Amino acid sequence: MAFMPTYDFFCNQCHQRFDVFQTFSEYGHKPVNCAHCGSANVRRRMTKVRIAKSDNSRMETLTDGLGSLEALERDPQALGQMMRKMGNEMGEDLPAEFDDVVERLEAGQSPKEIESALPDLGLGAESNDE
Repeated sequence: MAFMPTYDFFCNQCHQRFDVFQTFSEYGHKPVNCAHCGSANVRRRMTKVRIAKSDNSRMETLTDGLGSLEALERDPQALGQMMRKMGNEMGEDLPAEFDDVVERLEAGQSPKEIESALPDLGLGAESNDE
């Protein structure tokens, strides 16, 4: 699998940020121009390392060491750990309720107990078989 790193640049001309995808061999040899104004007066910004992953690769990362999904239903702590990994993989800001649910699961509270304690979450609103 070939990785193509993302490099973050700043344009000294129009003061905009932009990303450039280059192979390792292109970096430092291939000129970079601003994606907004075309200026060559740009500088590289130092950022975190980002590696693009396929959906399959993300799922493998999330499920590593977790066993079957059926086992997660019986193990709130493992479910909480998987949800935390999913939240981290998404790279988005999640609502505070997400963290509350994950912390409760990791503490061993069952999904049914969480649903009872936090009825406004709407967990299981579609099933009324009890």
